Amino acid sequence: MRHAFAVYRRSLGAHFRSMLEYPADFWVMASTGTVWSCIQFGFVTILFANVNAIGGWGYHEMLVLAGFLTVAASTNAIFWDGMWGLGRQIINGGMDYLIIRPAPVASQLGASHVGMQAFGEITLGLTMLVYGWVGAGLSAAMIPVAIVMLASAVVIEIALLTAANAANFWIKGHSPVVAFMLLDMQTEVMRFPLTMFPFAVRLLLTFGLPVAFASFIPVQVLTGRLSAGWLIGPPVAAAAAVAFAVWVFRAGLRAYDSSGH
Repeated sequence: MRHAFAVYRRSLGAHFRSMLEYPADFWVMASTGTVWSCIQFGFVTILFANVNAIGGWGYHEMLVLAGFLTVAASTNAIFWDGMWGLGRQIINGGMDYLIIRPAPVASQLGASHVGMQAFGEITLGLTMLVYGWVGAGLSAAMIPVAIVMLASAVVIEIALLTAANAANFWIKGHSPVVAFMLLDMQTEVMRFPLTMFPFAVRLLLTFGLPVAFASFIPVQVLTGRLSAGWLIGPPVAAAAAVAFAVWVFRAGLRAYDSSGH
């Protein structure tokens, strides 16, 4: 584990340094992420200029929800963005080189790229989170709880992204179709309170595909909509998501038969 983490840290550090060699590229990409987050901020603000609540959630609570999801997803893009290239590595044979190197394949992939747009996204995500937190009157005593649940959310995001991209071991192609479907679902569905959707959808996104534990449930706990007993939910969901991702990824590696087959 120490060796694997050292390889990951050195690889990610090298990509950070290479990225900062071109400051203009960095600021352009960071600005792109900022613009996207501003659009989300504006969407919520304009929406609540015309309605008082959505599914019983007020403006500031919705900002906490949006900010929580944005910070978790953008942190994922900083530390594990290279996983999006798994399908390309399978098709062009790059996976062969990763397999024979003395380091875990997943960590090599995860550290192979840094999503520069995430720096802008995480800045605006934190802004939405803090502004919504203060506006909703949440207690400062809940900040340590929020940090633990945010860390769990990041782990869940990384695990689900890994499992979704691992589908390309069987679905041959450069484009990570399953991962894009997961991303679109989170973008379109999870920015709203899950209580708006039918029971079957809530059940699926909570216990089937535990994306609710990456944003909706933590925010419900923070805002007092769920009891403190739910605090164990995000860490348990994170552990389950990691176990599932490891199982899927290892099964994909066993099924991999090199490029051209």
